Amino acid sequence: MAELIFIGTSSGKTTLNRFHSSILISTSNYNLLIDAGDGISKALLTQQVSYDVIDGILFSHLHPDHYTGMAALIVQMKMIERKKTLDVFINSELADVIRNFLIQSYLFPERIGFVIEYHQLTDNIKFNINDDISFIPRQNSHLSSVSKLDDYESQSFSSSSFLLSVDDKNIHYTSDVGEKNDLQLFRDKTIDCLISEVTHIKPEDIITAFDKSDLPGRIILTHICDDDLISLQKFILELPENLKEKIIIASDGLKIKL
Repeated sequence: MAELIFIGTSSGKTTLNRFHSSILISTSNYNLLIDAGDGISKALLTQQVSYDVIDGILFSHLHPDHYTGMAALIVQMKMIERKKTLDVFINSELADVIRNFLIQSYLFPERIGFVIEYHQLTDNIKFNINDDISFIPRQNSHLSSVSKLDDYESQSFSSSSFLLSVDDKNIHYTSDVGEKNDLQLFRDKTIDCLISEVTHIKPEDIITAFDKSDLPGRIILTHICDDDLISLQKFILELPENLKEKIIIASDGLKIKL
């Protein structure tokens, strides 16, 4: 049976109580890490996840709390003498950024000791990892405002949400979003589990974005700022029982069986 392990559940604001947002999807045949922001190496140690069990990393976008821990993680993998290939799944516009980031960190492919295989993603094109895990990336509006800056026209502002199919369960992982409508990017699919951030949108937006008949079977809230936790708990307590029982506030180390 597949399992979701919440490695980190913080927003972009560093906190003593949570690591930055990252999720491990673990199946019998593959372990996929989603995002690897600042502090990911220590976060994995804290959750007793061996660096060597990670088969691939899927990146949503390139804000520091979602990707800059990768270089340090590669160092840790090198130090334990990892040999197996590491898959990196990333939007085709961002692949060279990751490659150059590692090189600028003096992590040269010839000296790492294992192969990093880049899989460049195209929006709306399904990618099959194996029989257990596949996903569809779609652009959300998280970076739409900064994409209009005149001095950075050559920069890519790709920011993806994902529809993950894991053991035939559909999981919509929003990553960071820009507006309420981003919650509807996969409205053409039946969603068994919605994993939504709650820093850039209000929790009530998550409820009102769906018709009652279309609400996902399970809603997990993550990317949480400590300052917002009490108000988030209060919001859920005031919901009707039929909605309250659908919602989980994620914490570091939370494990969910699919």
